[in-house]
Amino acid sequence: MSLFADTSALYALLVRTEDGHERVAEEFHRAVKAGRALLTSNYVLLEMTALLQHRIGLEAVRDLSAGIVPLLRTHWITEDLHRLAVDRLLRGDRRRVSLVDETSFLVMESEGVRDALALDRHFEEEGFRVVPRPASV
Repeated sequence: MSLFADTSALYALLVRTEDGHERVAEEFHRAVKAGRALLTSNYVLLEMTALLQHRIGLEAVRDLSAGIVPLLRTHWITEDLHRLAVDRLLRGDRRRVSLVDETSFLVMESEGVRDALALDRHFEEEGFRVVPRPASV
C-alpha cells in the first residue's frame, strides 16, 4: 500500500525545528524500512524546493534532491490534471486549500492511495487517513 508524501510532512522531515519533525521522521523511516511505496507529485517537489530555498537555503534543497527524492515515486501533473485541480479548487471555494493540495487529492484518488504522510488537516477533511496521527493533547 502506497503512502502519499505531502509538502507539510517533507518539510518537517527536513527541518528539525519544525513541529512534528520527530513524528514525521519516525513514520517516514518506518515506511522506507517496510518497503512501502512513497508517492508524491512534481507540484509537491516544486513547492518544497521553493520553501526550502527561501526559508532555509540551497543546502536543504540539496538534501531534498539527494536524500529524499530518490526514495519517492513522482507523479507528474499533466495539463489535464492541472485543469481538473483548478476546477476543483474554484468549485470548492475554500481559500485555504491550495492548488497543490487539490492536485495531491486527485493523484491520490487516481492511484488508489488512501494514506497521506502529512501534517495538513485538509487531507483528513478530504477523507484520507493521515499519518502521523496528531500528538495527544
